[in-house]
Amino acid sequence: MARSIASVGVVGLGTMGAGIVEVFARNGIDVLAVEVGDAALERGRETLRGSVDRAVRKGKLSEDERAALLERVTFAVGLDALHAVDLVIEAVPEKLELKQRIFGELDRVCKRDAILATNTSSLSVTEISVATSRPNQVVGMHFFNPAPVMKLVEIVRTVVTDEEVVTGIEALCKRLGKVDVTIGDRAGFIANALLFGYLNQAVSLLEAKYASREDLDAAMKLGCGLPMGPLALMDLIGIDTAYEILDTMYRRGGRDRRHAPVPLIKQMVTAGLLGRKSGRGFYTYEKPGSPVVVPDEATPVGAAASGLDTGAVEKVGVVGSGTMATGIIEVFARAGFEVVSVTRGAEQSGRTCEALKTSLNKAVVRGRLDEAGRDAALGRVTWSATVEHLADVDLVVEAVVEELSVKKALFASLDEICKPGVVLATTTSSLPVIELAVATERPADVVGLHFFNPAPVMGLVEVVRTIRTSDATVATATALCRAVRKHPVVCADRSGFVVNALLFPYLNDAVKMVEASYSTADDIDHAMKLGCGYPMGPFELLDVIGLDVALAIQRELYLELREPGFAPAPLLEHLVTAGYLGRKVGRGFRDYSKR
Repeated sequence: MARSIASVGVVGLGTMGAGIVEVFARNGIDVLAVEVGDAALERGRETLRGSVDRAVRKGKLSEDERAALLERVTFAVGLDALHAVDLVIEAVPEKLELKQRIFGELDRVCKRDAILATNTSSLSVTEISVATSRPNQVVGMHFFNPAPVMKLVEIVRTVVTDEEVVTGIEALCKRLGKVDVTIGDRAGFIANALLFGYLNQAVSLLEAKYASREDLDAAMKLGCGLPMGPLALMDLIGIDTAYEILDTMYRRGGRDRRHAPVPLIKQMVTAGLLGRKSGRGFYTYEKPGSPVVVPDEATPVGAAASGLDTGAVEKVGVVGSGTMATGIIEVFARAGFEVVSVTRGAEQSGRTCEALKTSLNKAVVRGRLDEAGRDAALGRVTWSATVEHLADVDLVVEAVVEELSVKKALFASLDEICKPGVVLATTTSSLPVIELAVATERPADVVGLHFFNPAPVMGLVEVVRTIRTSDATVATATALCRAVRKHPVVCADRSGFVVNALLFPYLNDAVKMVEASYSTADDIDHAMKLGCGYPMGPFELLDVIGLDVALAIQRELYLELREPGFAPAPLLEHLVTAGYLGRKVGRGFRDYSKR
């Protein structure tokens, strides 16, 4: 039998606590909102009022609904006021000793059948529960910020939590219009365990000066469709909060170095650079609490002010006949560049030409291009089956098969054929660019231009510089990206560059979670989409990418970094061995053959 819950108490009225109060009151449930003192209580009251007032201004609540919502909330100082409620949710700062002390007091104050829940995002629910004489009635109820908006609630059961307590909370979540996932008591639960390893790694890239803060954030937003970049998200969460979560996960989660807080995070906490709430974190804000970013000493000079132009590039060569090559041809032709397409033969050129026509016609049908623009783009492309026709181009983009020997042979040929000063670019997503550069006598002219698929749609290009790439080559490459309306992100020649280096360890961590039977692929996908706003869950994305592709990239990352946390999950290797490669074969983490 599920527990009946008619009245709820919330302890702690910060941003999260006030949001939880609003969630219950919006859904017709009486709430007793409790703080330790009058000043904190008034701040909580103002936070709640500000949130519901914004909802009224945005047309999401009527004035009558606002009045009814506020009528359902009673404010009180002290835990003794909670003696009659059916459920108490604690939402105080992430300090184990503080939470244990509060749960000890709640155990004394609350009626014997009351459920005690913690909103902790990383601490052990079991350790909190043993501060009471009723650990079987303690459960985790982890809302996501902002609670009135985010649909996910992680329900965390300990090894002694009563089943009727769990079913009662699950039923309550449905009443609230939330999607719940029920999981065991493990460091970080689902969302934070996957999210914070990724955030921590992003900070490590910044600390190593691998890429700028702006480029790291732009890469993940444009390359993966994430709602926020990792460093902007860290500022929103709070650098101190992120440090506490990472430190707890590291200590509780088997001391995985992926969760060991990067030294820069601790330094920022010590310096008081806590993110939006302090007015400065990875970015500088208009004032404490403001979301408005203002320029500071680390803000890059704009492209217009840098004096870069693409005057030296008028004709571009593209080598390859696959989907990526076709997309890159379209990108340059639509931007007004003359393009020489080189394939292995007339048949491949014909197929590439037809694929280009199909894509341009789709753009016309969708209203993104007129017929004159389509015809002009097609007219700018010259089709060839020999690399000798690249003798007079100003830049070459290689988009052939992802095999090092093939690419090295091609670059050696381009070195002999192309005129001096021509930029030689590779679209590789995982191979070392320096290996291609040293296959030529002009390594200073070689750069990575990693477009994302589909190239005409995706706005990101990773500009990869090797230790031999000249500043002039990087400048030409970035200016060219802007000329074709792409956002260039400059990074060093390291396995995975930016996007894959951050994305694939996160995907690998998700596979390990299923492998350990902690949760299901469906629940993990729900958690990341509803709790973090990701456009796709990790298993949806893996099946789209291809499990064989994911395994190959993860192996490259592991071979370069040699960190145990980057070792490919055995489950991923087994699925690839079994031929379960994702959507392209009808079976991956899910079976698509019956859909």
